Amino acid sequence: MGKEIEEIAISRGHEIVFKASEAITSSTIGLEAADVAIEFSQPHAAADNILECFKRNVPVVVGTTGWYGRLNEVKDASRELNGALLYSTNFSIGVNIVFHINEILGKLMNELDEYDPSILEIHHIHKLDKPSGTAITMAEGILSTVSRKKAWINEPSDATEHLTILSERTDEVPGTHTISYESSVDKIELTHIAKNRKGFALGAVKGAEWLFGKTGTYSMRDFLKF
Repeated sequence: MGKEIEEIAISRGHEIVFKASEAITSSTIGLEAADVAIEFSQPHAAADNILECFKRNVPVVVGTTGWYGRLNEVKDASRELNGALLYSTNFSIGVNIVFHINEILGKLMNELDEYDPSILEIHHIHKLDKPSGTAITMAEGILSTVSRKKAWINEPSDATEHLTILSERTDEVPGTHTISYESSVDKIELTHIAKNRKGFALGAVKGAEWLFGKTGTYSMRDFLKF
């Protein structure tokens, strides 16, 4: 992702002034030269990296997932330090359109108990978190609109209140997500297939362009004006 982001940023006329392949600390030099930081590191390092950017007055776009247990801490720090944060489980424009359609579809299906929703996500074998952050966001969209579902579970379940997310890790798949509503007579599917990582990188760079000069905490919903 770092290489994809760098290539796209340069193609759009930006300059890369700082790069890090591991956690940044208070002794890290060079970060303060950036107008915006784009964080796609590892779950264990992401929150601390974001906090360090806030301390340097650098806005942050973060696409790393698996660190949301510290999201409230990061939001509080953003307010206290007058920082700027744009975060998303997925920066693909197409995926965020699917997020929006997912919520609309959920409202339509809420009264149709004969349809059981589920999610399938497929990624490359190097992906660390399971289920994907994108799948969790899709699940949250369903849980907020389909009242018969109370919680998601990352394994098959016949319990009516469970929303099943199935995760597969295979080859070098960039990311495929399918939301299904199945009944005894038919099946409805909403699928997003990423062909490569460029879509994620382009969305992150566009998000960084949008975030520059702002303060506060934002999501892709704000960026796309949904």
